[in-house]
Amino acid sequence: MTQQETADVRSLADLTPEQMTKLSEGSFSDLIGLKFTELSPDRVRGEWTVRPQLYQPAGIQNGGVYCTVIETLASVGGGVWYGERGTVVGVNNNTDFLRAVREGTLYGEATPVHRGRLQQLWVVVITDDSGRTVARGQVRLQNLPQQD
Repeated sequence: MTQQETADVRSLADLTPEQMTKLSEGSFSDLIGLKFTELSPDRVRGEWTVRPQLYQPAGIQNGGVYCTVIETLASVGGGVWYGERGTVVGVNNNTDFLRAVREGTLYGEATPVHRGRLQQLWVVVITDDSGRTVARGQVRLQNLPQQD
């Protein structure tokens, strides 16, 4: 997206998955290779490829990558839902690592558990190419109303 296109975006709800991926260029989620594949107020999906640069010393996917993906997908979903009312920020991220992964593509899916006036809670499940759950987490978001 050009700077003008970015400036024209009033909220995350105005973006397609491709535009969100483009908007993320140069960010931490771009560094790990996260690509958005679905973007709506009720579900956000993304995927990335496991590669040696994302390993921890034991030669498996680093858990910090899971935490990043979980935080990112939940925050984007919360932001899409909250829309022009303001912005959202993560205030808690609990991530469980369930299965070691050394290769392949991983898929994350974020869905809301609760969306209130001041807070939201989203759950994110990460699966592998075989559909097995490899990690799961939940993120509590604070809704920050736009100041006029």
